[in-house]
Amino acid sequence: MTIARFVTIVCLAVIFSLPAPVARSADYELYSTRGGFADVRQDLEDAIINRGYVIDFKGAIGTMLARTRNDVGSSKKLYKNAEFLIFCSAKLSRATMEADPHNIAFCPYAMVVYELSKSPGTIYVSHRNLKSSGSKQLAVIHDVLRAIALEATK
Repeated sequence: MTIARFVTIVCLAVIFSLPAPVARSADYELYSTRGGFADVRQDLEDAIINRGYVIDFKGAIGTMLARTRNDVGSSKKLYKNAEFLIFCSAKLSRATMEADPHNIAFCPYAMVVYELSKSPGTIYVSHRNLKSSGSKQLAVIHDVLRAIALEATK
């Protein structure tokens, strides 16, 4: 076997072993993994922080929905756990907003991590699909969010 063929086979094996989005839509990308919610949430936080970003806010969506379920006339429990993390990048945001000042609507960046009540042990990480906008600058941010999601769900 030639070295070039060996390298090609190894590269393809690596590419096909990477987790792919579970779902893509015009609105979001969704990734999943099996494990504990706290572990995946920590992996998501680490993936954000290790890139030099600061998590500005964490929100407990699941807790809020559970707390207000009866108040809005629902009995359905959607999530076992559900949180969001918000962060930003001065460099990426500046480039995006210099290209179009109205892109401020996409900042800060939000990622969610959750576990459905009906399928405990499967943890999802999701983010908005910024590539669907057609903006080159937002596509760069989308790729950063995708890399973070892939790292958290590896």
